[in-house]
Amino acid sequence: MRVLFTVSDWPSHWFSMVPLGWALQAAGHEVRVVCPPAQAEPLSRAGLMPVPVLEKECGDILARIGNFSDAQLGRWPFAELPPHPVTGEPITSLDAFEPVTWLGENRKQLAAASRRSTDAAVEFARRWRPRLVVHDLLSLEGPLTGKVLGVPSLLHLWGPFAQHDGDLGPGLLPIDFSRAFRRHGLTALLPDTYEHVIDPCPVSVAPPLGAARRHPVRHVPYNGPGVMPTWLPTLPTPGERPRVCVVWSTAVTGMFGPSTFPVPRVVEALAALDVEVLITVTGSDRERIGELPPGMRLLELTPLQLLLPACDLVIHHGGGGCAMTALAAGIPQLMLSNGWDQGTIANRIAASGAGLAMPNAAADPAAIRAAATALLGDGTHRATAKRLRQEMESQPDPAELVTSLCELAEGAALAAR
Repeated sequence: MRVLFTVSDWPSHWFSMVPLGWALQAAGHEVRVVCPPAQAEPLSRAGLMPVPVLEKECGDILARIGNFSDAQLGRWPFAELPPHPVTGEPITSLDAFEPVTWLGENRKQLAAASRRSTDAAVEFARRWRPRLVVHDLLSLEGPLTGKVLGVPSLLHLWGPFAQHDGDLGPGLLPIDFSRAFRRHGLTALLPDTYEHVIDPCPVSVAPPLGAARRHPVRHVPYNGPGVMPTWLPTLPTPGERPRVCVVWSTAVTGMFGPSTFPVPRVVEALAALDVEVLITVTGSDRERIGELPPGMRLLELTPLQLLLPACDLVIHHGGGGCAMTALAAGIPQLMLSNGWDQGTIANRIAASGAGLAMPNAAADPAAIRAAATALLGDGTHRATAKRLRQEMESQPDPAELVTSLCELAEGAALAAR
């Protein structure tokens, strides 16, 4: 069976799909991944076959435009203004950019690029003729090719956030700039367009899916390639100082601006506690941390699935990849979210009892220290985190899901005859 994956330009959104790709290939099925050019190398390193026919996306610009619009409407929570939507550089006035004007001036280019991407994906799918399509939430081409070919398409979640979540509604769905669905005689893309959803979340934090059929699967963490640090134990050692992992996404800094980068505040908060600290950041964020106190170690390009099982707590931005890896490790989480899907993910996990959530804008060192102390000292959060790990481990593994997907494809083929 041929299975087509389509992914957006955000690696953390398709990393959760990689183990399913491995399972399909191990069972003898063919997998191809339609992607933007920037994703070809990371997909190849993950052991999947990229088909880089999509245009480079401008999702970072659109995200910054959303933040800029929030600032214009008085909904921006930080003291400093958001970065310039196009350049990402700091600004001193909201007069520096006009979102409506920019979108009007660039709509034709956005539509043309979107048309080239959607047409290329449909053309490849028609030639390769997959029997299933699997895609992430920001991939427009996935649901489109499934509808055009008349084969099942499955949205693969990256964390406890889905198309029907109320905080954003359809706001995080891909924008169909070229009206590709209409051009192919289809109804517009809406949350109800998704009929099948692969959900790797524990039951306690599973998002609402509307009328879509949920296909549960056990989350197998994949955070990119890396090397196991020889100094790192595989599990926390009882009686030793608690170990805290601090994670922050460079992409989040790029969308919200360097002034929102909280790791120096986290360092100040944890310096007063008797804990060992592992900090994993990349790119320009490393330069923003400064000199670290004793007992803190700065890491780079070390996959989280290697670190978190040996930790007692993780502090992060509420990203789906971090959250799911922590759930799989069974450790509590402190989530300092900025917005978008991060707030929904953080609040959902906090509501389960497996962690605490607070807006990054309100997270001063004292608040961070108090929350970390509570999570390390109260066994209730750890017990809940371990229960959610057990929920996750009770789900069908990717190999079992492959069997279900084969049945789905066969049923759809019989119905189409």
